[in-house]
Parts: sequence; structure tokens; C-alpha cells
Amino acid sequence: RFMIQMPLVAAIQAASHTTLVTGIDPAAPFRAVRGRSAVLEKRSATYCWDFATAHVNTMKAIVQDKYGSPDVLELQDIDKPEVKDDEVLVRVRAASAKINYWDLPAGVRYILRLIAVGLRKPRNTVPGLDLAGQVEAVGKNVKRFQPSDEVFGWCTGAFAEYVSVSEYALALKPVNITFEQAAVVPVSAITALHGLRDKGQLQPGQHVLIIGASGGVGTFAVQIAKALGAEVTGVCSTGNLDLVRSIGGDHVIDYTQEDFTQSGQRYDLILDMAGDRSLSHLRRALSSKGTLVMVGGSGLSDQGYIRAIAHWLSARVLSSFVRQRLNALIETRSNWSKEDLVVLKELIEAGKVTPIISAYYPLREVPEAIRHFEEGHARGKVVITV
Repeated sequence: RFMIQMPLVAAIQAASHTTLVTGIDPAAPFRAVRGRSAVLEKRSATYCWDFATAHVNTMKAIVQDKYGSPDVLELQDIDKPEVKDDEVLVRVRAASAKINYWDLPAGVRYILRLIAVGLRKPRNTVPGLDLAGQVEAVGKNVKRFQPSDEVFGWCTGAFAEYVSVSEYALALKPVNITFEQAAVVPVSAITALHGLRDKGQLQPGQHVLIIGASGGVGTFAVQIAKALGAEVTGVCSTGNLDLVRSIGGDHVIDYTQEDFTQSGQRYDLILDMAGDRSLSHLRRALSSKGTLVMVGGSGLSDQGYIRAIAHWLSARVLSSFVRQRLNALIETRSNWSKEDLVVLKELIEAGKVTPIISAYYPLREVPEAIRHFEEGHARGKVVITV
């Protein structure tokens, strides 16, 4: 308006002078400038409205439109999702940095692309699986949640400011932990729970060996096993011994210094997240009627994964001929449930499980968070703040 008023004064002065000479109406320039000002104000208001509307309907998200290194992940402005009738719109506050297929070696990735995530490019362009946040809106068929509820769970597209999620993939967040802590719980803790409680059928008083005890699944497994009444031995590297002790490990084994298969100790249940031991070695540390649950394979080469798959298949066949129970745990979304989230919520609120986080990254630094995993620095989980 200041910019319009200055030429307006000059125009009125010029018009007044012209009136004395030619008889032109002094108010005409004023009306012309005023009319132009009104048009400019209308256009400005329309522009501001369009800008505000666009801002409301867009969000920041990490987008992956092709396969490659973490460098292909870009922070972009994209459309905010619309909540469906059976879904919940969540304002994401934190997400877990783990991407299920990111740490797989090249050969395995191609197989997974073919059967699950898209052959030439990702079917879902916004990655991210675990989340915690606040309910923004609910679909008309949703009964379990209402706006402002604090929730945690799993989804497709957690690396974004908003995501629309099935109500059955969410539970109320534990009241005694932060959004960042809650975000790293769902998939890793459910995997540990299924391995111990369901596949392992762990009973109070049993001796359990957890291989990979300082990792994302392992730190939950140690605590859940203790909560279920087991005596827990954790296997990890030298630098993580104190961590495993601090979360409830009764005994710790430094795999760089000691071979647990040669100690003579036998375990009722072995939960293996490393995937780098032969089946015969693992059975040597298992009691005569013990149970082996093979979960891992993370960080292995193509050959390592092929070897792990061979172990899983061999275990399935061999289980028919020996007294030991030899199982492989393969987790998919169809295995996860809101009831599992509620169980974990109760364990956390009871103080029996505490999420372990080694690093925090903002949304724009997701590529750096993924590299943190690739370089083997993570102890426990890595969280993305949104």
C-alpha cells in the first residue's frame, strides 16, 4: 500500500494542475489508481489464499524414486495424504531409521524387488516403517482413536510429516517414554517378542542365549526374555558388553574372545540374530530338547545370506529327525498385530523394557542415518526426528 500511495499523491497533484489548464476532473486519476489498487489487492489476496492452501495440503517427506545408495533419498515437498474411512492421519513426530530392505546385499535386493517392493523402482516412494506421533484426524469408520491421541506403530511412509495408517497398525503410545523412544519399538520389539514367546515358547527359569544382543532386535530380546523370567546370556562385541549387562543380561560373552559353542554350557533357547554360525555349531550349544530360532542375516554378504537361507531350510528338514526344535523366524506385516503393540506398551510402562537409542538424526539427514547403519555403528536403534 505504501508503494501505491506514493504515485497516488503525485497523480492527484498532477491532476489538480491539469484541471486549471484543461478542465479535466481532478478525481479521475484518483479513481483510476484506486481501481488499480483494488485489482492488485484482489490478486494479492487470491495469491495468498492459493499459497496458504497449497502449504496446508503439502508436507515435507523423504522421497526415493529410484534404487541406489542413500544419496538417492531426497527431502521434497509432496502432497499431504488424505485420510481414508478406515485409517488414521498421524502427525509423525519420530521414525526409526531402519529400512527393511536397505541393509540387504545386492543379489538379495533384486529378489526382494521382484516379489515385494518393485522391480525397476520402489512402489512406495516414501520409505520408513516404524513411527510415533499424534492423531491429526480419523476416518469415519475408526473407533479406537481420536484427534490428539499419541500413538505408535508401523506404516508405509514414516519418513514424512504426515502419514495415513490403518487403525489396526497403531496403539496408544506408552506414557512414560518419548516419541523418539516409542518410534523405535514396533518392528524390532515385535520381532524379539515373536522369536522368544511364539517360536521359542520361552518359559520362566529357562536359560536363553541371545546372539547379537546389542543390536536393534537384540536389545529388546534381552529385556523381553528377562521380563518372561528367563536367565539371559548375551553375545556381543567387546565395546557392547556393559550395554548388554545394563539392560538385564545375566551373563555376557565377547565373541571376539570366546567361542560359546566350546564352553560346555547348554541353553534351552538360542535366539540368533547374527546368522553367521553353522547349524551344527548352534546345535552344539543347545540342550537335547532345546529350541533354536534363527532371525538374522543383517549385514551379511550375498554368500552369507545364501548360507543363512540354506541353514533355515536344513533346520526345517532336520527338525523332523531330532529332538531339538530348529526354527527360522521370517517376519512379515501379516504377522504383526495391535495386540503385540499393547503387550509391548504394558512392558514399557511397567519399566521392564526401555528402548535403546544410539543416535538421533533430523528428517533431512535420513541418508546419513542409513549410512550409520551401513558402517556398523548402531547400538540399539537410530531414530529420525520429524
